Amino acid sequence: MRDKRKKFVQLAEARVTRAINQLRLIGNLSNRGAYEFGNDDVRKIFKILQRELDTAKARFGGDGKSRDTEFRLED
Repeated sequence: MRDKRKKFVQLAEARVTRAINQLRLIGNLSNRGAYEFGNDDVRKIFKILQRELDTAKARFGGDGKSRDTEFRLED
């Protein structure tokens, strides 16, 4: 049983650290000097991120509904 806890901690620390780094990279996209984007783009980005966070959180509570894994700004 202790091995499962150790594995969880190891994986959680690594994956959350990677997720934080990736979120910071998304934040770098806010540089209007380097990129052109609109409010609709920003809304879409944060809507999908929030949906995925909500889904991940729900899985810990037993409601593990799967969602699309691909994101597109333009259809």
